Amino acid sequence: MPEKSRGAALTIFAVLFAVLAISNFLKPFHLDPGAGFVFLGTRLSGVPNIIVAPIFGIILAVYAYGIFAMRKFALPIGIFYAAYVIINMPLFILRYHGSAVMQEHSWAYLIPYPFVAIGVSSGAAVLLYHRKADLA
Repeated sequence: MPEKSRGAALTIFAVLFAVLAISNFLKPFHLDPGAGFVFLGTRLSGVPNIIVAPIFGIILAVYAYGIFAMRKFALPIGIFYAAYVIINMPLFILRYHGSAVMQEHSWAYLIPYPFVAIGVSSGAAVLLYHRKADLA
């Protein structure tokens, strides 16, 4: 049976999630002093960041591979991750609204970021769902 092409959009999503996985693997190294994995609305630091960021790095690396290889396991990971982003984003905004954490970024970043994050995570899951017959 010939393999179906994943198409440009899913290829771009796979690359984006691979880059995000690398970013999560690097968070414990404090390359940016304001960087820390955000888990359920809370920016982590210390041991929790050292544990949770690489776990999500692994999840996203597996997800990127699953999209790239058009594997069935990518769909449930995509649904999980899209739901996580949808929950995580408003929790972060509610927790840090008006705080120094929110002041670390310009409004030009803060306003579009939730739309991009939710759009990319949900968009990838929706595309995979529509292509689920093509997943091996």
